[in-house]
Amino acid sequence: MSNNSTNTVVALLTGAALGATFGILYAPQSGKETRDQLRDEAYKAKDKLGEQYDELSSQVSDYASSAKTKFEKRVNKLFSKANDQADDILANMEDELETLRKKNQELVKELDKLKA
Repeated sequence: MSNNSTNTVVALLTGAALGATFGILYAPQSGKETRDQLRDEAYKAKDKLGEQYDELSSQVSDYASSAKTKFEKRVNKLFSKANDQADDILANMEDELETLRKKNQELVKELDKLKA
């Protein structure tokens, strides 16, 4: 959930809570009834905030899990590519080494011919 969405949810809940509180305070009923109603509204708001917290927490967890999976895939792809490049480099080096061995053998043969 984006920061704007979170701010909007918080603003709506705050506005609803304030509206309910002022509505109850100016309602023509006894003090006990008003206190009971305020307590009930506070519990409802607490429950609603708890539910929204759980939902937001779940969304953050899902996002983190998704980001971790994407990161792991990218790292694995990078390592695979590096491994492939290392294999290519090693193969080229082996080819070059073989070429150098052949040239060395040819030079040794020519040197032996010159000595004889």
